[in-house]
Amino acid sequence: MDSKLPHVGTTIFTVMSQLAQDCGAINLSQGFPSFEPDARLLDLVTQRLHSGANQYAPMTGVPALRQAIAAKAGRLYDRGVDADAEVTVTAGATEALFCAIHAVVRPGDEVIVLDPAYDSYEPAVTLAGGATLHLPLVSSAERPELHIDWQRLRDAITDRTRVVMLNFPHNPTGTVLGPGDLDTLAEVVRDTGILIISDEVYEHIIFDGASHLSVLRHDELWQRAFVISSFGKTYHATGWKVGYCVAPEALSTEFRKVHQFNCFCVVSPIQHALADFMQLDPAYPDGLADFYQQKRDQFCALMRESRFRFVPAAGTYFQVLDYSAISAEDDIGFARRLTREIGVASIPVSVFCASHPPTRTLRFCFAKDDDVLKQAATLLCEL
Repeated sequence: MDSKLPHVGTTIFTVMSQLAQDCGAINLSQGFPSFEPDARLLDLVTQRLHSGANQYAPMTGVPALRQAIAAKAGRLYDRGVDADAEVTVTAGATEALFCAIHAVVRPGDEVIVLDPAYDSYEPAVTLAGGATLHLPLVSSAERPELHIDWQRLRDAITDRTRVVMLNFPHNPTGTVLGPGDLDTLAEVVRDTGILIISDEVYEHIIFDGASHLSVLRHDELWQRAFVISSFGKTYHATGWKVGYCVAPEALSTEFRKVHQFNCFCVVSPIQHALADFMQLDPAYPDGLADFYQQKRDQFCALMRESRFRFVPAAGTYFQVLDYSAISAEDDIGFARRLTREIGVASIPVSVFCASHPPTRTLRFCFAKDDDVLKQAATLLCEL
């Protein structure tokens, strides 16, 4: 049988989590917290489970939740959003990404992604009949953090370019957009039909006093954008798989045509409970940056006793560590050996890149309890 995705196997997240389980290793690979959601939110879920909220939700999402999302967009990003026409609740951010891509990408279209790129992007483009063009994030003496090579992006655009994918704060590297980046992107795509799909699932996890530069903030880019986020990352509930997409009405209309025949709607009691909680404590996400910065700082302080090299992540709950002073192994092999022999599982960064370059870097998730981070760091410092 001819496969529609001949080069796709089991995701590295599944592979490394299974290896961690098989080896009894500490799992810092897959990006899920080791702590539970707020007890108030869990109580609200229980209440909704027992109050008749167990049948189909509206296709676009529970009205109260869409209204809460629109209110959040206004409060945080000064973006007036029509809850009925421009907000769609999805089965996680991955479904939202899939629907956005399939809503607008046609056979022969090109989609530009920035490597390292999250692994769900290209398969969705391929299934839509499009082609994925990978451009690497770069660093320079003037700007040592990873960033977009704007000239390379300009040079890559052709009349076949349909979408530019953004992902900031960036998974796996933890880098963030800099001042002026959105203005530069707007200049690059101006007078074209290019659309933006902005994966902002780590929007609230950004450090050192920086503000998240959401596409929702930018008047020009917003008109051509799908902005996607995740309740799982924000509320420590990745297993609920609830996300959303905010887009102008014309784009949302096309998005919903795909969404309604994909999963149609999202689990009802969870939606109602999230709406209740967002109304009860609308400022809850504002504390995430400090919460996770403490985790980052703790992990980095512990790892300074090791032979790994790193720059503290600017966002997300991932820290990339460079092991080139420890081993010349490729990162996939080294990650497997660390899991089996040392007892700490991570994700090799090369799997996020088209050519799988020898990065000598691994991604570690620090969304874990303090004692877990201490135990993992102790083992890693023995190398």
